[in-house]
Formats: sequence, structure tokens, C-alpha cells
Amino acid sequence: MASMSSLKMISSLKLSHSSSISPLQTQKQVGSSLFQSFPTKTLKFSASPQVPTTRRSTNNTTTTAFFFNNPKQHQDSSKPESKHSSFMNLFISIAKVQELFVYEINERDRGSPAYLRLSQKPVNSLGDLVPFSNKIYSGNLEKRLGITAGLCVLIQHVPEKKGDRYEAIYSFYFGDYGHISVQGAYLTYQDTYLAVTGGSGIFEGVSGQVKLQQLVFPFKLFYTFYLKGIPDLPAELLGKPVEPSPNVEPSPAAKAAEPDASIPNFTN
Repeated sequence: MASMSSLKMISSLKLSHSSSISPLQTQKQVGSSLFQSFPTKTLKFSASPQVPTTRRSTNNTTTTAFFFNNPKQHQDSSKPESKHSSFMNLFISIAKVQELFVYEINERDRGSPAYLRLSQKPVNSLGDLVPFSNKIYSGNLEKRLGITAGLCVLIQHVPEKKGDRYEAIYSFYFGDYGHISVQGAYLTYQDTYLAVTGGSGIFEGVSGQVKLQQLVFPFKLFYTFYLKGIPDLPAELLGKPVEPSPNVEPSPAAKAAEPDASIPNFTN
């Protein structure tokens, strides 16, 4: 606070030529006189690191200054933490599209498919049902993976193309790895795409689509999955696929489901 003597000085301040001085100039003069009436002190800063210091002035006013030198503030941020790196790797893995190749082969040993002619018509008609289950092999035909299991509902008979249009709902079972579910149009006379609707095990949270290629109806089909939303697939499910053709066959070891030619606890 200003001292009483300072206030008296302000109150007794006389302005010369008041009639010719603008209000702004008057304010400047008063402010300048008021500022000069207060005692001033100079605070000096040291460039070298210091601990908090206290200096007592003659008018019983205490001023405390703090100086900090924290070398950790400028740590090298170019090195990512291990947890952050792991998270980013997982994110990149989940964001990318992974291809999985699968052969579905009907070896005529499962009583599949069963044709349920619910329409009671002599030709394939709307409403007929076809439950099925076939064996599946890796794209290189070296490993037995499991089975398919599902149901096709006949939507339209297309005689001019010598085939049918089905709505298919089925799953691919990969033993201990889990399963993938798909749904969509199955055309017996041309390639089609079905939606990947979900999965379990390592396929939990999966999405994407699968291309279905009809090789020999209804005995041989080739699938190319385009999968998103899951970590990297295990190596034994992958491999360079054999070129699709009506003549493809699984290796004898895979067909016999020998231990080194099948995945763990493959679904049968």
C-alpha cells in the first residue's frame, strides 16, 4: 500500500496550465507522479541453477524466488515405450487386410448334401433347403483344417444358366483356432462374394468378405478370405495356394489327417 506521505503528495499535486492540458495528458502526469512516489527495487536473476532463496528488505517485505533446473523435461522422446510400440503393432495388424485360402472338398463320406424339397415341386424351387457339411483344407492342400457346416435356402432356380441361386449361412471350423461365419448369395453357376459376419477364437471380432469359386458343383470349392480386425494369422493356416482347378486334390497325408498334416484338434 502507498504510505500516507505519498497520498498527501498526490493530493497536493498542482497542474500548471490546466486549461491547455488535455484529460489524457493530465492522467499521464498524475500517473507519473504517483509511480515516482513509490519505492522501487530491482530483482536480479542468476543464470546458474539455484535453490529457493529468501531476502528480507528494510521495510519488512519478504520476497522469495524459485529457480528450477529439471533435466528430465528434455528427455529424448524419440524412443517409444515398449507398451506403446506393442499397441501400435497390434493396431497395424488389426487394421490391415489378411488373405486366407481354403479348399472345401466333398469326399462323399459325410452324407452331404441333403436336399429337402419343401416346395414339393419336381424342379428346384423357392424354399427348398440344403443342409451340408464338407471337409476343408489349407490353400496349399498340405493340411486338414476342419469342416464347413451350414444351410442353403433356394431363392431362385435359373434354368438358362443351368444353376440355382441360394442364400447361404454357414461356418468354417478350424479346430482349436476357432471358426469363421459367413452369409450371402451362393450362385452355383458363377463366382460370388459372401460377407464375413463374425468368428470365435483367434477370429473373434473378424469382419470382411470371402470370394467363393465353384470348381465342381457341389464337390469342390475354393475360397479367398479377405479378413480385417484380427491379429496376424498363424503360419500353418497360410501358405501359397495351389492354383484352383477341377482336378485339385489334398495331399495323402492331409487326407489321412496325419498329425503333421492337420491343425491341432481339427474339427471333424
